[in-house]
Parts: sequence; structure tokens; C-alpha cells
Amino acid sequence: MRPLPRRIPVLAASALAAVLITTGCSEIQQVSDGVDKAQQCLQATGIVTDTVKKIAGLADDPDAMEKALNDGAAKLGDLADKASNTTLKEAADGVASSLEKLNVTDANSAVDAAQQVATDSVNWIKQLTAACS
Repeated sequence: MRPLPRRIPVLAASALAAVLITTGCSEIQQVSDGVDKAQQCLQATGIVTDTVKKIAGLADDPDAMEKALNDGAAKLGDLADKASNTTLKEAADGVASSLEKLNVTDANSAVDAAQQVATDSVNWIKQLTAACS
């Protein structure tokens, strides 16, 4: 019986190493995707919370409230554009759309918008949290 050429064990070892590296990289990518999703979920709920906090003190300044609403919507829109999770993207886009629909032109509409945001923010957080589950 002839001994195996030296190249065969080397090729087998190389193939085995390639399989192990590929499998390991796949698992690392899955963990990385999970971390990215968790960060995006935290950012989304943080944007809503920050927007609500800003709006709470702006009932007497319609222009500043309109800007805070638009800023919150823009931040959520940006996050949605970057979201790797389709469900989170849709939820963030939905909340951004709701913020954009609020039109503050005077003190009365500012009060109405503040009340609307206070009421709806709980549901927005629930939607974003559910999208992240």
C-alpha cells in the first residue's frame, strides 16, 4: 500500500479550517445583527421619550414645539432607513408619520398636540417594543 501524498492531509486540514471559520463567522454575524437590532430598538424608544420630554415644556411656544415634533420625526425616519429589521423599520416609520401629522400653528394647536403626544406616546413605545421582540 502506498502512503498518501503529503498534499492530501494539508488540503484536508485547510478545508476543515475553512469550514470552521465560515461557521464561526456566521454565528458572529448573527450575534452582531442581534446587537444592532437591540441598539436600534433602544434608540427608537429613546427618540420618542426625548421628543415627549421636549414637547411637554413647549405648550407656550408653538414654533419650538413644531420644530421638536419635526426633529423627532426626522430622527425616527433616519433610524427607520438604517434599520436592519423590517418590523422595526415599519414601526419607526409609523411613529414618525404620526409626529409629522401634528400641525402646530398657534397656542391652541400646541396644547392639542401636547395632549395628543402624551396620549399616543404610550402606544408608540408599545409598537416599537413589540417590533423589537
